[in-house]
Amino acid sequence: MVTKRRPSSNEYASFYGTYVGKVEGNDFLAKLKEQKASTISFLEKLPEEKWDYKYGEDKWSIKELLIHMIDTERIFSYRALRISRNDKTPIEGFEQDDYVPYSQAGQRSAASILAEYEAVRNSTIHLFQNFTDENMNRIGTASGASISVRALGFITTGHEVHHMQILKERYF
Repeated sequence: MVTKRRPSSNEYASFYGTYVGKVEGNDFLAKLKEQKASTISFLEKLPEEKWDYKYGEDKWSIKELLIHMIDTERIFSYRALRISRNDKTPIEGFEQDDYVPYSQAGQRSAASILAEYEAVRNSTIHLFQNFTDENMNRIGTASGASISVRALGFITTGHEVHHMQILKERYF
């Protein structure tokens, strides 16, 4: 069983502090599981026509926001996998705004985005639930800064909390 504890501030770059701070308690894995159910439940209730809504001209649609969440979760999981396997190669950052125009989000159905979200989240849960303490404590380099596998779990979780708050506050 993995020791449940929050990452220390030296386990991630300061710009990730917002995401880590949005995760309550010490068990990010339990929160990932809870999020899956609550996010799917919330999104299933949205009418199809609402999914293309943007609250500002230069803002993402709900579809684009969700694809961003999915893409980012994949990238954070990839980083966690590499670092957990003791890959010492620095991992480059990514520019989130460059991904959106190529996501084809506007051509997708809500059902396909929800299915992809669920598949990615299941994969993330399986990845993290099989890490040992040794894996979780391992530190690598991503986006030019040191980061632990544990921190990546909290960051993934907090990233969704952040975007779901924005979705509920600004899109409705």
